[in-house]
Amino acid sequence: MSTPHVVVVMGVAGTGKTTIGPLLADQLGVPYAEGDDFHPAANIQKMSAGTPLTDDDRWPWLDAIGAWAHGRAGLGGVVSSSALKRSYRDRLRAAAPGVVFVHLTGDRALIEDRMSHRQGHFMPTALLDSQFATLEPLGADEAGVGVDVAGSPEEIADRAVEALGRLG
Repeated sequence: MSTPHVVVVMGVAGTGKTTIGPLLADQLGVPYAEGDDFHPAANIQKMSAGTPLTDDDRWPWLDAIGAWAHGRAGLGGVVSSSALKRSYRDRLRAAAPGVVFVHLTGDRALIEDRMSHRQGHFMPTALLDSQFATLEPLGADEAGVGVDVAGSPEEIADRAVEALGRLG
């Protein structure tokens, strides 16, 4: 990748966005921003209570991530965001047109198992079904790559870097 991209690490809860994002940023030599940190407190309270967010809940969150990504244009960066729907990714692209996506994908049973072993995270495994129901995978016309989450975090990050390198 000649010009550093701003990369959004996306996928359903439990795919490892918070683990893979910093590893990917480190390999690319760019800063990492945790997408969950952009959520208003009301969103975190809803998710902690097991209540899925609505699109209206998500717009300010996506706008904040988009503003960060816009500020990193030409400099590069990695930020995590579930970005489950095309409309969410469109919103991010509207704010930061050059953004590319790394969609962390995987078997539902593996993701649920990983979620059940997380400590201190606000997203309960009960919301995993709603996450999969909401997910709209990357379209062929969207700049991004899919990366399977089987294996170690380092292996996943290596696959992501390799896949991004093929984007040019």
